[in-house]
Amino acid sequence: MIMDYNRKLILEDGQEYFGYGFGADGDRILEIVFNTSMVGYQEILSDPSYTYQAVVMTYPLIGNYGMADEDYETETPTIGALIVREYNPNPSNFRSSATLGEVMKKYGIPGIYGVDTRKITRSIRDFGSRKVLITSASTPLEEGLKILKANDIPRDAVSKVSRKETWVVNPETEKYHVVAIDCGMKLNILRSLIKRGCRVTVVPWNCRAEKIENLNPDGIFISNGPGDPTDVPETVANIRSLIGKYPIFGICLGHQIISLAYGAKTYKLKFGHRGGNHPVRNLKTGKIEITSQNHSYAVKADSLASTPLVPTHINLLDHTIEGVECAKDKVFSVQYHPESAPGPQDSSYLFDRFINIMEGQDNA
Repeated sequence: MIMDYNRKLILEDGQEYFGYGFGADGDRILEIVFNTSMVGYQEILSDPSYTYQAVVMTYPLIGNYGMADEDYETETPTIGALIVREYNPNPSNFRSSATLGEVMKKYGIPGIYGVDTRKITRSIRDFGSRKVLITSASTPLEEGLKILKANDIPRDAVSKVSRKETWVVNPETEKYHVVAIDCGMKLNILRSLIKRGCRVTVVPWNCRAEKIENLNPDGIFISNGPGDPTDVPETVANIRSLIGKYPIFGICLGHQIISLAYGAKTYKLKFGHRGGNHPVRNLKTGKIEITSQNHSYAVKADSLASTPLVPTHINLLDHTIEGVECAKDKVFSVQYHPESAPGPQDSSYLFDRFINIMEGQDNA
């Protein structure tokens, strides 16, 4: 039966999963993770935070509504790979302009279908995220394990996906000027800011604090992005220099960068949070928000005690920190994605709060 397969996964602990290839060809060494979203595979495929990661989709049918030109989260997808149970190459949606496989082939993204995604997901939950080799079904296990042992996952993910030049979005608007530090920013964040009357100047991840100050912003936004937040010490140092001078709002990696800038610590989760169904409690209101998440790292709760940051949100599944703020400095951040598309949209109020802070109507 195995002879019918043409592709396989080799995990660094020796597990093998055989399947069929779609998208691009070629071998990849990546970090294997899983996502529990029931919809939104296009947004997942085009989210820069999945750089160097092979994403296992727990929902069994992927590709059935194709790819719509308006729904990309980045212009050039950089996800490592997509692993699914059943791939549908014949989408039935009037908005679809291409199949998932066609887009993956265009951008050099390999995929595997026909594998037991439930078993893989349980393995990741039990043993954690780890390295995986996507290769031909004919590659000997011993050879694959040697390749995995000899190669590490690159740590330049943010610099790879960040814009290299400054980009002004919605330039005709003068009501609010936001400088957005691009660490791998999703386009729906820009859409959310523009919708609220912001002119956005997008700058690279390592843009110096002095240059940001020269842009004379009303507020500063720090985006989501891939990898370990300690891999971008330049961004952390720049934010540390800007704290107290402008309202600052961070999402996901931006949340971790803000926490590091204040002196808190971060750590890697066993298998991370990825999906659109994570319950989070707002500690200020007591309300529960259903959130979309995508991250491997979290802020150490006990490390906040030595900083001015106060926790504002907590994850009800594992009690990790999901939000912090410093009212005096007009700084706040969340670990999850209030801009998430296609949803949930419980947390979109956070963008309104950022606007209110820039207007001087909210002290964070």
